[in-house]
Amino acid sequence: MEIFPVLILIISFFVLTFAGTPIAWGIAISSTLTIIFSIPFLPSLTTIAQQMATSLDSFSLIAIPFFILSGKIMTYGGIAKRLIDFAKSIIGALPGGLALINIVSSMLMGAIAGSAMASASAMGSIIGPEMEKEGYPKEYGAAVNITSATIGLVIPPSNILIVYSLASGGVSVAALFLAGYIPGILTGIFLMIVSIFIAKTKGYKSTVKTSLLLIFKKFIIAFPSLFLLFIIIGGIVSGFFTATEASGIAVLYTFLLAFIYKEIKFNDFSKILLEASITSSIVMLLIATSMSMSWVISFENIPQELSNFLVNLSDNKLIILIIINLFILFVGIFMDITPAVLIFTPIFLPIVQSIGIDPIQFGIMLVLNLCIGLCTPPVGSVLFVGVGVAGTSIEKVFKPLFPLLISMIFSLFLITFFPKITLWLPEIFNLYNP
Repeated sequence: MEIFPVLILIISFFVLTFAGTPIAWGIAISSTLTIIFSIPFLPSLTTIAQQMATSLDSFSLIAIPFFILSGKIMTYGGIAKRLIDFAKSIIGALPGGLALINIVSSMLMGAIAGSAMASASAMGSIIGPEMEKEGYPKEYGAAVNITSATIGLVIPPSNILIVYSLASGGVSVAALFLAGYIPGILTGIFLMIVSIFIAKTKGYKSTVKTSLLLIFKKFIIAFPSLFLLFIIIGGIVSGFFTATEASGIAVLYTFLLAFIYKEIKFNDFSKILLEASITSSIVMLLIATSMSMSWVISFENIPQELSNFLVNLSDNKLIILIIINLFILFVGIFMDITPAVLIFTPIFLPIVQSIGIDPIQFGIMLVLNLCIGLCTPPVGSVLFVGVGVAGTSIEKVFKPLFPLLISMIFSLFLITFFPKITLWLPEIFNLYNP
């Protein structure tokens, strides 16, 4: 491996990122500049263009715009409010009740909508003002909202797990979906424990009253929304339909649900379709440019050299996993989750497989790791959404955010070192054979 092309790739990408270049274009330009030093100029351009085009020629990617569209319909269709009311009836009376409601609601909303930013926007605008009225600092409310919103990327259905399946060469989407449940719920529980501790320390009391009858009533109201999870995951696991077909069913079901709830007017659908199209376009462009960079990295023989370096550095499985996790945590600070998954999966997956780590476990570990990056500056997209909705600043949010991030990191290392947390459900449904 020649060091000069690697330096060109790293330096040009970071310079473009800090100069404010959109991440997709930064990836494409740095990839092109790197490959120019290895092959002639015109073939370099055509190769990058070809890699971008062929990377999108995948049937499984059709699921992403459909899940994005279903998430947009849910956001506008009153589903978020019903989920919040249900969560409030269950845990609202506990210490720090509104913070806990935010976490559980975000887990449910993220799981159904599959979008961390949609969850952060919806929960921040609904629960945020309530938390302020109850005496919670808006910075603390924003911190809870930001961290809990990312859990929906681990709990299925998740667009980023579909992207990982593509990058890994075809790891079962159904297995990944099942594998995400326990790690996602576990992370949510750790966030709740930290929130309860903060509530007791700071004296945040709950004024929410609940009863078994109220829980039952709110469950019945929220059941049509929650039932979508059973339809999608049940259908995929049973083999009744694929993840791509499930995304189409999700759109149809949410459309019917929005019609029944009568919270979306016919004129609203043009706005919903436009927003879904814009979001899908951004994601697809990121996928195309990231796959081109992944090809460049492979062409320059970086994965093999990095693998040899790590193996020579230590033959201890735990040490290698810690190094990889720390590296990805660092990368997640500067890179959005989609390109990071597409670029670093081909690099690290062969390494972890060589030390006995299953691709399913590594996928969940990678995604949860990068979810932490979504909560940190300078490119944490969920951080910016959460801060914007709360009407505060990153500087003020970071202090209450820190203990919540620590709880996410603790969950990450548990999942890393105890594979059964991730692989137990896929094994039960015969989607993983040890």
